[in-house]
Amino acid sequence: MHHPRSLPRTARRAAWALATPLLGLALWQLPATPSLAHGDVTPQAVDTRSLPQLGAGWRDRNPFSNGPAQPEALRIGSSAYNQNCARCHGLEAISGGIAPDLRRLDADCMSLAEAAKQQACLAEIDDYFLGTVRRGRARDGRVYMPPFEQTLSQEAIWAIRTYLESRRER
Repeated sequence: MHHPRSLPRTARRAAWALATPLLGLALWQLPATPSLAHGDVTPQAVDTRSLPQLGAGWRDRNPFSNGPAQPEALRIGSSAYNQNCARCHGLEAISGGIAPDLRRLDADCMSLAEAAKQQACLAEIDDYFLGTVRRGRARDGRVYMPPFEQTLSQEAIWAIRTYLESRRER
């Protein structure tokens, strides 16, 4: 019998990827190891001072999707995603299968031909995205995604959404 450390790194990664769902653990709950970690498990604050400040009331739609702030939101969102989301959702938003592939978050909306229906669908996705990031996801007492509302500002969350829109699969 081989000691686990004697297995190649890719075999160890595959074993963890298969065992994690069976153990009822979310990937972010596992101890950080060089073979699993893309970043720190602790939610990281994001500096959004260079973005227009949105105030205390949460917006229904991504205010950075279009307009002059989009390039800066994209820059900040890319960094914020890599600090807070890539560990589970994959580098460059390409999922390894543990967590949803966020490039496909609004794929159904983008396939709609009628502009009004597409916009209504995207509004629902923005609502779903915002609620999930703010409150996290849990099922049967198991946390699958931690809540980020106390760590990430509204500006940071919408900047991440802007980054994900840029990674959208066409």
